[in-house]
Amino acid sequence: MPSASAAFLPPELYRSEAVAALEREHVASRFWHPVVVAADLPPGHVRAVELLDLPVLLSHGHDGVVRAFRNRCPHRAVAFREPADGSVACRRLVCPYHGWTYDLGGTLLAAAREAEFVEPFDREAWPLEVLGCRVRASLIWVALGADPFPLDDQLDLPLQEAPDALARTLVPLAFHSQALTCNWKIANDNTLDDYHVAIAHPTTLHRMQGPVRHYSHRFGTWANVLATPWLDGDSEFLTFGLPPWNHLLLWPDGRLALIQFLPAAVDTCTMQVWLLGPEERQGEGEALMAEMVQFLAEDRALVESAQRGYGEGFRTGPPHRLEARILHQQAIYAALLVPWYASGRIPR
Repeated sequence: MPSASAAFLPPELYRSEAVAALEREHVASRFWHPVVVAADLPPGHVRAVELLDLPVLLSHGHDGVVRAFRNRCPHRAVAFREPADGSVACRRLVCPYHGWTYDLGGTLLAAAREAEFVEPFDREAWPLEVLGCRVRASLIWVALGADPFPLDDQLDLPLQEAPDALARTLVPLAFHSQALTCNWKIANDNTLDDYHVAIAHPTTLHRMQGPVRHYSHRFGTWANVLATPWLDGDSEFLTFGLPPWNHLLLWPDGRLALIQFLPAAVDTCTMQVWLLGPEERQGEGEALMAEMVQFLAEDRALVESAQRGYGEGFRTGPPHRLEARILHQQAIYAALLVPWYASGRIPR
């Protein structure tokens, strides 16, 4: 329940280029980011992805370890693979520029014409640049910074509330991605906003979540959850908010969805939605995703309208008790940004 002094973030933080730069440096770098469904990267495969404009190369070695590297050869920075390639079976990574060859663990095996370098050449001095990489909830998570918070801390409440659901091995059912013309924080706030569901989604999400009087909020240090009774009356549909811009949905029937809002520019972001489930439900994926896309389209109109309204002179109204999850996640964000705000590096 918001306190009497509770307030939303100031609109200035949704419109500033300086803020966007600091978010990448001091917020995005402290957290883990889902990039691929684990089942889409079998052993002996590699896959290139982009995360906040950073080229990343994932590898699943025959030793069973999933790793992440900067997708650039240490010699002249050329990428080993491109995202359009998808998951590719390979035994070695060969740079297409000068032929430097690595194993799937990032160790340099050979460089073309090694005896002819100007200075004595030491293979061990040129490994691939390692990024943090973990597998949780059937997804591969990557850390951009050198000192991220532990992933299990970031997932504190889901691990506490639904450990069995996160431990299941799920397969991809469907994927959806689209650009939104709004700051990522507007889209993120909206997905944490339980005040709007009955009004804005009367025939879609509201029917799934049920009467507002049955809404239950719970809060961890990092994550929060909206729990609503499921159709069987004995279980709950859980919607977790996870910093910095992720939302984990767990259905009692074994489905899992992850929604994220990746910053693109100050007034645009990319929404990505993964839908996972038991292997026997693969044929239902597109129909199940279509249900989600319906209420996400309703939200798109709202968040893009809010972006236009967050102009000069706007001040947000008071928080409602059903917006407590927004305040919880905004407090985490503010704690990471406040030192830089106080230093004057963020325009007031």
